[in-house]
Amino acid sequence: MSDLLWDDVKCFFDPDSMGSLLDVRVPNASVEDWQAVLDLVAEKGWECQYSEGGTVLPVPRAEAVLSRPVDAESPDLRVWPTAEVLAMFRFHAADEVDFDVDLRELQGQDRLDVLCGFLREIGCGLGKPVLMDPEGECGHPVIGFDVEADRVVLLADPRLR
Repeated sequence: MSDLLWDDVKCFFDPDSMGSLLDVRVPNASVEDWQAVLDLVAEKGWECQYSEGGTVLPVPRAEAVLSRPVDAESPDLRVWPTAEVLAMFRFHAADEVDFDVDLRELQGQDRLDVLCGFLREIGCGLGKPVLMDPEGECGHPVIGFDVEADRVVLLADPRLR
């Protein structure tokens, strides 16, 4: 059964009103949480590609990525939970796991189910909420994984969009 129904949340997946890249985050994270995400990617066998400044490299330990000098090339981890859906992890800070998802890839119930499953895997793996904000609107989540409910839930009223 789906966590969310497309018809109930499709307004949150409109690139014209939400921006093309939704911001997804796990607040109050740690280096250990980042490592748990990297371990989860490997455990689930999700296709991934790590790069620094465009150079593809093996996936390092989270501690190594997060302790890089400020002026170092930007690290980027691309993860495909399915061939059609990409999550782009950015490693901006140790205290927040952050990634983007492209709304143009998340149209319809099947793709929504993929996203919800991905958020659930991360949330369950970390035991923490996973929040999805409109592009550039950090702190205003519209959907997210709720640890206590053990599912992805609405966090904003779709009628207000």
